[in-house]
Amino acid sequence: MKTGFVNIFGRPNAGKSTLLNALMGEKLAIVSPKVQTTRHRIKGILTGDDHQIILSDTPGIIDPKYKLQEKMMLAVKNALEDADLALLLVDINENWDEAHAVFQALSLKVPAVVVINKLDQANATKKEQAISFFGAKDYCREVAGISALKGLQVDGLIQTILKYLPEGEPFFDGDEMTDMPTRFFVAEMIREKIFYLYQDEIPYHTTVIVTEFKEKTTLIKIIAEIIVQRESQKGILLGEGGKMIRQLGTDARKDIEAFLGQKVFLELFVKVRPKWRDNEFMLKEYGYH
Repeated sequence: MKTGFVNIFGRPNAGKSTLLNALMGEKLAIVSPKVQTTRHRIKGILTGDDHQIILSDTPGIIDPKYKLQEKMMLAVKNALEDADLALLLVDINENWDEAHAVFQALSLKVPAVVVINKLDQANATKKEQAISFFGAKDYCREVAGISALKGLQVDGLIQTILKYLPEGEPFFDGDEMTDMPTRFFVAEMIREKIFYLYQDEIPYHTTVIVTEFKEKTTLIKIIAEIIVQRESQKGILLGEGGKMIRQLGTDARKDIEAFLGQKVFLELFVKVRPKWRDNEFMLKEYGYH
């Protein structure tokens, strides 16, 4: 049995969450076109007849500007320390020199496979150039090319991963898909819709806390608080006459019902907590340990 921890690293918007979802065959990590959507380290447990791969999606690597981002980069640091294999994900259309600088700065102590994403958006010459560029780097054991969004070459990447994993007993039961609680995923689905529905800085000043999760006979009752930093942001989230918060609730509820396989009653409240992103106590309370 091949078993081990495989952690995904890369710059913001390289497609790390999309890759995790593609490898798992399930949507565990939220995605959006905006950078820095992922804040937590999310584990997906992929178990087959002869393997168990524990995959970790990590936040995009940045220079942190406030305590929340410091916590995000701490998640990256922790992921570096327990990996058996690193997947270094690069968007084929991004600046390769900048991606190389990020990968080199990780100072990896484990084997690394450079995964070149969005191959469907490049011609054959560019693909060859990317493979040659990263294949020559000292941290790179192997280069793999995929399209995470379209699922191209994902099965091949799994076989590549297995080559580098040690033999051992599984860490988790075969039916477990993640180590995160259901409440976490519900909050993340609400937060994902905020990224799609609201512009500019609003998603980055927002977090979501599920305060009630009750399973009743016919449905699941969920109450969640959306935390913002300023009264003006609360007004934007609510929208004129509460129009925007209703839209948010409707969109999030559909995804949550699909995820849970049950009818859901979802109630959302917006709370103002000034400077929560820089408050150690609040960050801990909101799950950013």
